Order: sequence, then structure tokens, then C-alpha cells
Amino acid sequence: MNFKRSLLAAAAGAALVLCGAASASAGTWQNNHPRRVEVNHRLGNQFHRINRDYRDGKITGAQAARLHTEDRAIRGQERFASRFDGGHITRSEQRSLNQEENGVSRQIYNQAH
Repeated sequence: MNFKRSLLAAAAGAALVLCGAASASAGTWQNNHPRRVEVNHRLGNQFHRINRDYRDGKITGAQAARLHTEDRAIRGQERFASRFDGGHITRSEQRSLNQEENGVSRQIYNQAH
């Protein structure tokens, strides 16, 4: 049970760090650009799906940690890409990120069922 608490605490801490970093850099990035909003909204939904499936016992702590790691990598790619185009991402970058998110989404579903 301690592992579950530690994993949830780590996930919550990561979410807070990501939120803090986003608000700290809001002046230089266009966080509200439609393509960024769509990508980040999907990442947020997947974050909650992973936590729900873990809480419901459908996936293990190790599976949840791996899925969160993959989502963090996608979020990092989105942030990196936004640095080069005036604070937003291009359509091709959005398409690529969505394809990666689709893969993680399938993994979440497959591991929970």
C-alpha cells in the first residue's frame, strides 16, 4: 500500500510542477493556442485515465508509472516544439503528437482490459 501512496504522491507532485512551470512561463508561450490546448487537454485526460485505472486496480503501479513517463515525454516534446514557432505548434507537430497520444491511449486501454 505504501507503493501506491508513493506513486500517487509522485504523480500529484509532477502535476503540480507541470502546472507551476506552465504558469511561470505563460508570459512567453501562447498556452491558449488552439493546437496546444487540444494536445494538452488530451494529455490531461490520459493522466486522469491512468490514475483512475490504477486506483481501480486495473493496472499496476509499474504500468501506471511507465504510462505517466510516456505522457511526460509527449508533453516535453510539445513544449520543445512550441519554442520555435512563436509559442505555438504547427499542424504537422500537432498531428505527430496526436499519433503518439493515440499510442499511449491504446496502451492504457489494453493494459486496463
